[in-house]
Amino acid sequence: MQTRNKVFEDIGQLMTNAMGVAQGAKEEAETAIKSMLDRWLADRDFVTREEFDAVRAMAQKAREENDALKARLDAMEAKLND
Repeated sequence: MQTRNKVFEDIGQLMTNAMGVAQGAKEEAETAIKSMLDRWLADRDFVTREEFDAVRAMAQKAREENDALKARLDAMEAKLND
């Protein structure tokens, strides 16, 4: 009876150790994949969301300034044509 308990304890310990190794392998694989993905993204010249939003705001401001200048130019041309 004692031998049987020892076998079950050994099997239980083996399973616990196997789960620990599997968890470690999973974490190592996740770290490696994240590192590879970070390197791949860094090589692609993608812009950050902040950079994109800043350029979009600049473009919007430039469009508004162009519209205002066009309105002034149209008004000046209308005055000259009167």
